[in-house]
Amino acid sequence: MTNTEPLIQLERLGKSYNSNCVLENITTSVNRSEFITLVGTSGCGKSTFLKLLLGTEAVSTGTLSIAGAPVHAEPSPDRGIVFQRYSVFPHLNVRQNVALGRELEDTRIFGRQFNAKRKQTMEEADHWLKAVGLQDAADKYPHELSGGMQQRLALAQALLKQPQVLLLDEPFGALDPGIRKDMYQLVLKLWENHRLTIFMVTHDLAEGFYLGTRLWVFDKVRHDPHEPELYGSTITYDLPVDERGDARRLVEDTLTNELNKDIPQKAAL
Repeated sequence: MTNTEPLIQLERLGKSYNSNCVLENITTSVNRSEFITLVGTSGCGKSTFLKLLLGTEAVSTGTLSIAGAPVHAEPSPDRGIVFQRYSVFPHLNVRQNVALGRELEDTRIFGRQFNAKRKQTMEEADHWLKAVGLQDAADKYPHELSGGMQQRLALAQALLKQPQVLLLDEPFGALDPGIRKDMYQLVLKLWENHRLTIFMVTHDLAEGFYLGTRLWVFDKVRHDPHEPELYGSTITYDLPVDERGDARRLVEDTLTNELNKDIPQKAAL
């Protein structure tokens, strides 16, 4: 799936908030179509790293570039993101939620399109709804959707502008085991079909091995007990995941066991 064309370069990257160093000395590169999973303890800077890639936070030291261009502190359509909590608009139906990204591109029309342009936007929205399996729910509103369906909607929103890089911040943490298993298959299908470069934060090590082609472990290599904010995290392990068969079987068995344990409890209610 992956190739050797560099897409992202990081050179001695660091991020600090005043005197609090969160990330430091990250030097690596990522090729197009790689699937990077990020693991580490809470507060180690994984989500901060995603914010640097997204452009909602500025790099403090070092450099970060995508396709040879420095990443500035502003979002760009070549990067999409999906959060753990569903970032959807409750007053819009599913199709309207997806289409809104295109409608807001032209600020001169204040988010309203007409005639051929609107038809084209709606057709594009329907294309991505089909890609994530929501074509039959296009006219529903977010409150009518299950958690898994809302996360599929968030994926369609992120993919509408066909970003080069897709960022996933613990997207499956709030989902039940059976739904998580379906979402794994969907994300892998989207990754393969659209040659996406994906970064996904997860607290689940098995999930990281299951989905990723590389697994990054974030941790501190320098510590000062008197000034814990002095040093930040870096990538302490960069593990290639060439064969994911064993990891997939382990995760599938775990999810199946969790689901089977949950069924009798629900049946008893």
